[in-house]
Amino acid sequence: MSQETQIQLFGNAKIRVVWDDEQEKYFFSVVDVVGVLTESSAAKRYWTDLKRQLKSEGADETYEKIVRLKMPALDGKMRETDAADLEQILRIVQSIPSKKAEPLKRWLAQVGSERIQQMIDPERSIQQAVADYKKQGYSDKWIANRVKSIDARNELTNEWKRAGLEEGRDFAILTDLITKTWSGKTTKEYKQFKGLRKENLRDNMSTIELALNTLAEASTTEISKRKNPRTMGQNMQVAKEGGEVAKAARQQLENTIGESVVSPIKASDYIHPIEEVKAQELPFDEDTKYKNKNR
Repeated sequence: MSQETQIQLFGNAKIRVVWDDEQEKYFFSVVDVVGVLTESSAAKRYWTDLKRQLKSEGADETYEKIVRLKMPALDGKMRETDAADLEQILRIVQSIPSKKAEPLKRWLAQVGSERIQQMIDPERSIQQAVADYKKQGYSDKWIANRVKSIDARNELTNEWKRAGLEEGRDFAILTDLITKTWSGKTTKEYKQFKGLRKENLRDNMSTIELALNTLAEASTTEISKRKNPRTMGQNMQVAKEGGEVAKAARQQLENTIGESVVSPIKASDYIHPIEEVKAQELPFDEDTKYKNKNR
């Protein structure tokens, strides 16, 4: 199965999904869907009990088609979790009394339809990402930089695939190395520094942090194309060299402004859903004077 893991937004809730290129359909994280329906912090336990109920009631067709797929967990690592395709996930939705059941059904169907359209016209995926970030309250300036970072990341992962590396562990090791080299922190340490758990690190970077991370990944891509690394060790060396380019830029900037640009500030400290923000310009960019949130 050729897989592409994504995070899809249902309102303010995040649902992990895996796109299967061979079958051309999504597999949704069952626990995430159950969490949306039950609005419970114990969604995993609720799903465990529901699985037993489905099995005891003879709903074998639904139960047996549940698959285990690797998706990003709270700690950022890829871990196996129960997943179901659209048909099976709709059956599970019907098994849970919830006022969100009908809106969720429509959303699930829409997600699948939009993916097909994005395959026909890839520009749609960028447009959708921009729309999602606007809904969350990010400024246009930040969104423009985030889109650039997505493009740079895609080019890098394509280069890694060309070099024969596999998604998951290899990608995570190299990403950690790039991040550690330019920022001084692994991805996990960076998230802890910002007080993040399930949230995406890049979605919580300032404009300048995003720019430096993008520079590191774009540099790694260009170096890799020229050096054509074959082994994991060679790719690790290239990743470090790419990170060093951004590290030098970071140090030069910090020497000029007299403060660190690696900040504990996260997006929720500045942004609010667009309904609350109106047309107000958000200060989540490099002009912000970072302050310790524990001040």
